[in-house]
Amino acid sequence: MRILLDATAVPADRGGVGRYVDALLPALARQGVDLVVVCQPRDAALLAALVPSAEVVVASSRIARRPARLAWEQVALPRIARRVRADLLHSPHYTMPLRPGLPVVVTLHDATFFSHPELHSAVKARFFRAATRRAVARAAALVMPSQATAREVQRHVGGDPARFHVAYHGVDTSLFHRVDVQDRARVARSLGLEGRSYIGFLGTLEPRKNVPALVRAWARAVGDLPEAPALVLAGGAGWDEQVAPTVAAVRAAHPHLQVELPGYLPLEDLPGFLSGATVLAYPSLGEGFGLPVLEAMACGAVVLTTRELSLPEVGGDAVAYCGTDEASIARELRSLLDDEARRGRLASAAVERAAHFDWDGAARAHLAAYEAALETAR
Repeated sequence: MRILLDATAVPADRGGVGRYVDALLPALARQGVDLVVVCQPRDAALLAALVPSAEVVVASSRIARRPARLAWEQVALPRIARRVRADLLHSPHYTMPLRPGLPVVVTLHDATFFSHPELHSAVKARFFRAATRRAVARAAALVMPSQATAREVQRHVGGDPARFHVAYHGVDTSLFHRVDVQDRARVARSLGLEGRSYIGFLGTLEPRKNVPALVRAWARAVGDLPEAPALVLAGGAGWDEQVAPTVAAVRAAHPHLQVELPGYLPLEDLPGFLSGATVLAYPSLGEGFGLPVLEAMACGAVVLTTRELSLPEVGGDAVAYCGTDEASIARELRSLLDDEARRGRLASAAVERAAHFDWDGAARAHLAAYEAALETAR
């Protein structure tokens, strides 16, 4: 089985789709898959190092912008597939060639473009809804990261359930694990929080992450504490225009409270950040999977999240749950802060549950989707 994986959709900041591709490729190689990876020039050295056994094809630098990449995908990608004699094409981020000339497997990461369109920009929602419909209509097999995503795609788009394959993401425990006090202290110093406890958040500051409600809830939960934990909102600035004014309002009303927005944290700092948080709060309005929750669990963090869409599939009984409204977030956050014994139980349970999510298992699930796609084509 010779698989061509199109990694050209990976963004320069290597967000969620980049993390997925970077972890999946070595796991597929460990399963003995004959891999060809096509990528943008900036990613060639990284992917060659990640998967030495793979053939790396470098696309033109002119596809850095999305419109050019989408045109390239329709015309040049099928040619590459023929040239490398691929048996199957894996398109790992919604879109695919309309006339590929070989079976295609498409990964659909998220269905909130249908279930929660108001949480995305209008252009983005329209684009990904259209791409999802095309993939469901044309792909030989579809991969989703959770049962919730598969159910939502089926509910909104339809399609043959036999072509839907759930492949849970994994967590790299060589990176994401409990770290020692020194590493936690190093990261805390870099955030200006030496010797101070904090509530953490990790993710893009976009509307579906529900960050303004978290900021208000945190202030409500800790405002009367003599040594209130800070709030650290780690992640890239998204298009949620309410985050900045909400933070400004809370700072004005509660000058003794500390909120930090450090932006992206270096990957090597994430274990220290997650391990060092008193609570990792992730009150999302809906996720296709929820990788920050899983990575926090692997680091022994006490996670507070919601029961929306896929999140209970990840957290199970090893996390605490709240609603999506300010009052519920504040109530459950304060309950955790007041109960050290419960936090200890959740931290231990989180590490144990996270160990069940591994990228080798994800690769085996992808391999089953590839085999099903080839059988369908036959």
